[in-house]
Amino acid sequence: MDILHKIGCNLSPVSIDEIEPNLFLGSLAAARDMETLTKFKITHILTIDTCPLPRNISELANITTMFIHLSDLPKEDILSNFSQAISFIQEGVANGAVLVHCYFGVSRSATLVLAYIMKKYQLSYHEAFEKVKAKRSIIYPNQGFVSQLKLYRHMGYTIEKSDKRYKLFRLNTAADWMRKVKILPQDFKDLIQPDPGLPQSNPDPNVYRCKKCRRVLACEHNLIIHLNSAKSKCSQMYFVEPMAWMNVSQVTQGKLHCPKCSNKVGSFSWVMGCQCPCGVKVAPAFYLVPSKIDYTNVVKNIEVTF
Repeated sequence: MDILHKIGCNLSPVSIDEIEPNLFLGSLAAARDMETLTKFKITHILTIDTCPLPRNISELANITTMFIHLSDLPKEDILSNFSQAISFIQEGVANGAVLVHCYFGVSRSATLVLAYIMKKYQLSYHEAFEKVKAKRSIIYPNQGFVSQLKLYRHMGYTIEKSDKRYKLFRLNTAADWMRKVKILPQDFKDLIQPDPGLPQSNPDPNVYRCKKCRRVLACEHNLIIHLNSAKSKCSQMYFVEPMAWMNVSQVTQGKLHCPKCSNKVGSFSWVMGCQCPCGVKVAPAFYLVPSKIDYTNVVKNIEVTF
């Protein structure tokens, strides 16, 4: 898509379909064509692409625009844009007519329209897809976007940051950034969980401690569970969320050492991940070796509050 932009934006044909009253899904050429905008009485244009609309369109007094910079790649995080996109579409439908477009109107813009339809009618991805496809037969979101739409439905058409599947999705997105820039971007700093070994007012009663010095290294809720070949929970390796004591935000891989006694307790890799002894590949991976860890349900790191 980016190459096509460099060659020229006129390669995309004018293509536009009305998905439901006042909601249109189309191509870049449709969003750039004044005759088309006038014909369908477009008052709002939502662009999701690698370059914004030209000024002769974006600065029109009678049209409100929104631009989301995103490539049509499975690893792109389109999910984080659902909320603002849906709000914009709702405003456009209520006050005029909205055109949602990318380059061809097939993947990125279709994904945003699908998210809107899913939330509005409380539909599954497949139900929404059939509904939209009946109006625009060429829609075809890439598989990464499809997975994110399904996750969106799983979370109840919102962003639930505590959801395990959402955390895994963001960890994978962060890993892709780590692969590119070798440092964890600020937007993903929240993925680094607090140190469970520090005093807490309401600690998790089930914890994993360093076998050598008994220092708490992880809580049960920090575990990232995976299934073995028998489809049962594997305990041959303890995969966990990244935590503050690990110091993993500026390096892509390394060893994990107990912050109290410096005993080696595990390893991590943002990029390569790790293959569990059960045969399952986990990536990114932050893991504690069972032989180095003790499990207990007796917690002493309770902060006294008054």
